[in-house]
Amino acid sequence: MGARIKELPARLPKNFNKPDEPWYHYLTIDLIWKVLGYTLFHPWVAWILVLCLRAQYTPYENLEMRIAMAWAFLMTIIGIFGIISDRIAYGSPRDVDLSEEVIIITGGVEGLGGLIAEVYGMRNANVCVLDTKKVDDDEAEEKGILYYECDVGDAQQVEKVAAEIVEDLGTPTVLINNAGIVHTKSIINSTAEEVEQTFRTNTLSHFNTLRTFLPYMLNEGRGTIVTVSSVLGHLGAANLSSYAASKAALLALHASLKAEVAQHPNGAEVKTILVTPGQMSTTMFAGVKTPSNFLGPVIAPVDVAKEIIKTIEKGESADIAVPLYSRYIGILGVLPVGVQSLIRRWSGVDRAIERAGLLQKKHISPKN
Repeated sequence: MGARIKELPARLPKNFNKPDEPWYHYLTIDLIWKVLGYTLFHPWVAWILVLCLRAQYTPYENLEMRIAMAWAFLMTIIGIFGIISDRIAYGSPRDVDLSEEVIIITGGVEGLGGLIAEVYGMRNANVCVLDTKKVDDDEAEEKGILYYECDVGDAQQVEKVAAEIVEDLGTPTVLINNAGIVHTKSIINSTAEEVEQTFRTNTLSHFNTLRTFLPYMLNEGRGTIVTVSSVLGHLGAANLSSYAASKAALLALHASLKAEVAQHPNGAEVKTILVTPGQMSTTMFAGVKTPSNFLGPVIAPVDVAKEIIKTIEKGESADIAVPLYSRYIGILGVLPVGVQSLIRRWSGVDRAIERAGLLQKKHISPKN
């Protein structure tokens, strides 16, 4: 008999009992942009329109033919420019074979990291998770994932676990720095311990894992590092000061990492991916509503995970920003300050935590 097929238990989504949303709830600017990208803004489709006009014996000097050809040339030039720009910025992709990769995910028991880990586990990849949460052996075996109980904010624990991973699976080649926590408090109500914990988990953990695992990748001459930041790293927000600041630090860290890897003799095949998602439908920000589902939709973790996995397996470096507004959020900083203030008021970003009932209040008396 052949090899036994691996049985996977069926799991209903957690929101299966929620009422269906009206059809227009799913109509977002992201969906429209994606459809246009595969149709009107796609060079191949643009040239098909030209061919259709020629099939009707439309003369080249006709206005509609000239418009169609001009549009096709424009889309082709933009497409070629994008390819050249990406090649200059990120270099050539590396070859990725999952059977030869060892994937490490921090904070991979739940949320986005847990989703990515389970996908790779189902595909029989060599994947391990570093997290403070415990997972029993039966569940780990069922998912095909190795779990290591580790506080990634502690450099010694990371170094100890790294030695175990090398012994158990081999040389680490993919690092997904995903661990993160949030304290929804104002600056004056935050304790020193909470701020330190946030930065240890969200920021210092990246330094610990990079110092530990990057040398393996450079010695191997290949690897991929994923830095999961947040759109709040660009914006900041009231009652999310420590979280936003810790995520903003990752933007600078990623830029420095990218530059240092590019200068290393063995860094050509070490790829770097920056992820700056908008609000995701995870438990971390449950109940927080965006001002406009059309312009700023809440995205599902699976959509972000899909982009990360696709980019890793294509062997490319990239900047992943979803939904659409997070890709262009940097434009906000060059607008007049009055316009910036009006946009922040309209978006409700500084009132979102309080309106969602997530604000943790703790009165701190001033010290004399």
